[in-house]
Amino acid sequence: MLMEAPVCLIETGPNGLRACPEALQLLSEIRKPVVVVSIVGLYRTGKSYLMNRLAGKTTGFCLGSTVQAKTKGIWMWCIPYPDRPNQTLVLLDTEGLGDIGKGNFQNDAWIFALAVLLSSTLVYNSVGTIDQTALDKLHFVTEVSEHIKAKASSSPGDTDDSSEFVGFFPTFVWAVRDFTLQLEEDGQPITENDYLEHALELKKGNTEKDQMFNLPRKCIRLFFPTRKCFIFDCPTKRKKLPYLEEMEDRDLEPEFVEQVKMFCSFIHWASREKTLPGGHIVTGNLLAKLVKSYVDTISSGNVPCLENAVLALAEIENRAALQEAVAHYAQLMEQSLQLPTETLQELLDVHKKCEEQALEKFMARSFKDDTRQFQAEFMKTMENKQEEYCSKNELKSSEICSALLSSLSENLEQNIKNGSYSRPGGHQEFLNDLQKVEKQFLETPKKGIMAGKILKEFLQSKENISKTILQSDVSLQEKDKEKADEKMKAKAKDIEQELQKQGTEMSQQKLEDQKQRLEMNFQKLKEKMEKEREQMKAEIEKMSKSKFKEQKALVAMGFWKEASQLKEEIQKLTKKKEAMENPSWIISIFATLEKAVICVMPQIISTLIVVLLKSFKLF
Repeated sequence: MLMEAPVCLIETGPNGLRACPEALQLLSEIRKPVVVVSIVGLYRTGKSYLMNRLAGKTTGFCLGSTVQAKTKGIWMWCIPYPDRPNQTLVLLDTEGLGDIGKGNFQNDAWIFALAVLLSSTLVYNSVGTIDQTALDKLHFVTEVSEHIKAKASSSPGDTDDSSEFVGFFPTFVWAVRDFTLQLEEDGQPITENDYLEHALELKKGNTEKDQMFNLPRKCIRLFFPTRKCFIFDCPTKRKKLPYLEEMEDRDLEPEFVEQVKMFCSFIHWASREKTLPGGHIVTGNLLAKLVKSYVDTISSGNVPCLENAVLALAEIENRAALQEAVAHYAQLMEQSLQLPTETLQELLDVHKKCEEQALEKFMARSFKDDTRQFQAEFMKTMENKQEEYCSKNELKSSEICSALLSSLSENLEQNIKNGSYSRPGGHQEFLNDLQKVEKQFLETPKKGIMAGKILKEFLQSKENISKTILQSDVSLQEKDKEKADEKMKAKAKDIEQELQKQGTEMSQQKLEDQKQRLEMNFQKLKEKMEKEREQMKAEIEKMSKSKFKEQKALVAMGFWKEASQLKEEIQKLTKKKEAMENPSWIISIFATLEKAVICVMPQIISTLIVVLLKSFKLF
């Protein structure tokens, strides 16, 4: 989807925040993964200009040229990602923080919190230098634990879960505008990142002033372990700044133009797909639901909780995944299956193939189906669909067979009606005509699996007629009549035995097919869970590394208490990762699916147990 210009995603007003339905609709139409880059900072610091450059434009987001803030709420611009055809870049330009003309300052905190929650990369834009004043203005980062929850509280006192933030907070980029200092320290040149890290060093001391000095620095260090800094010269002479939107690169300071190019190149290269805990990739459609969920939560007076939002989103998305998978199955069956099939196995094979593709689609979209409720529903639906197609197959075959026999036996029926067989030698003639009908019927292809049963019913319907004709045939001796009667009974018995054999074979085919499809569901689940386990382990490893890096830095600065706290957090993460290495982790997931399946399909419990025992032997 191509947006010609930005649209308002979240409105701010005296009554709080409101998600704009039109923007949510545009966002929900994006089925590709999204990379979300947000920019926050004080009003009138040039945020919108940088976002326009990230979009490859000079205009788009409103710049303004006065001391009055122009951007209100959060504006969104969705564009094709440069050099990434399978992704969409979502740019979010936020309302300037600290606008004295604003009626509701509480909105500032929520704007900052939403930018953090929605972003893959968060750009903080400031003017001048990174000094105490600049960090004081970034007080929103110190209040973020009051406006964001990682997990739902398990008890009234369980409120501080900020140690979890590092697992889902975005990459942090500090853009320092109109920078006039030399990048030097002790007479030696330093990088922009060195400058940022030096500015974030903590000061030893226990006074209130020391604590106030350290608080924003601690929060940035702990919440945003992946950090980057860019400095920008003033783009042009002060008098020309109001016309920046109309100026070409050749009209700007060359250093500024180069700095902007480096900034855009880094953001485009380094920004990653927005993901949820567990590694599930966010599409535009999912992002729209997240926006609505967070804004609705804030509007209700509550603090957005990532865990609650993800669970609510999973419920909606898993239901949609189920419906999409079933619709995909139906489409595939319509394309692949022509009724009636010559054998039951032919139908079962087509069904299994279509179910497997539908299952893959379900697995690709579903996430956090911890109780396996939706996969069990999928399995039940597929079981019901199979039975529906089996019934349709039998009905179609019965209709074709009945119509065929009716056509082939027209002369036979006419002779019976006319009494043509009620004469000497008529019984043998009747048998010959009946055998001719049977032979022609058996030789006709594409009758389906009900051919034997329909033929049996047809022959049975002629038994009494045959006996009547036999008894009236004066050309036959009693002994001949008895032999003919015995022959008819023997044939009827052979047909009955053949049908019983066919029924037994079909039951065995269905049972074996059921086992194979259960195994397929368990195997696909195992593959999905192992992939998710690797993603979760990678997340834990990333969190551990960032905490370990910060722990070393705290030790070097002499902050032993804070370092010890981080050590405990690292140990908890290590134990969590070790628990995921245990085979029982997968087995417990199988057990959960077993319970869910038994609840919705108790009739397959014996088959399920056999499959489970076979699966558990793999560990």
